[in-house]
Amino acid sequence: MRARYPARWLMTDERMGDALIPTLLRLPPGSGIVFRHYMLADSERRTLLGQVRRIARARRLVLVVARPARVGRADGVHGTAKGKGVRTWPAHDRRQAIAGARAGADLLFVSPVFPTRSHSGAKAIGAAGAAAIGRGLGVKLVALGGMTERRFRASQWLGFSGWAAIDALIYPLPPSRERDRRIAPG
Repeated sequence: MRARYPARWLMTDERMGDALIPTLLRLPPGSGIVFRHYMLADSERRTLLGQVRRIARARRLVLVVARPARVGRADGVHGTAKGKGVRTWPAHDRRQAIAGARAGADLLFVSPVFPTRSHSGAKAIGAAGAAAIGRGLGVKLVALGGMTERRFRASQWLGFSGWAAIDALIYPLPPSRERDRRIAPG
């Protein structure tokens, strides 16, 4: 098991479309990836995960796979107690944080810290509220939801060991494709 975990995490999903691979190729070595893509059929998800895995290995990125984890090997799992390696867990409230700690999570992804497109309409809990969700559980906290590098640095003193995002890390698409992504539901 790793003693040190990435401070920067990319949360993948279907909204990324063609920007996924360019984004992975631009992530700094040592960053983390939480591979989700829940809406894909298992065979498509396995194929895409294979591409992501090859890039992650070549670029020294930490790859965890969100449940169901049966789609292939990775450096760890997200949101499940089953699996080997790094265990990350989503925590939107104290109850979920406790469940993650009991499941042996190494990292709790606490969200939404700030308003986010991924959970539009969800009430942001703020950095102090997010830190309180995981306080005292002995699990490292990763801030998620409307996060940027700047927001992470400003809230790091609250105990966050990392931050995660989609939009803040996504590789910019050409203007015509960027417009398509902005108007896509998500």
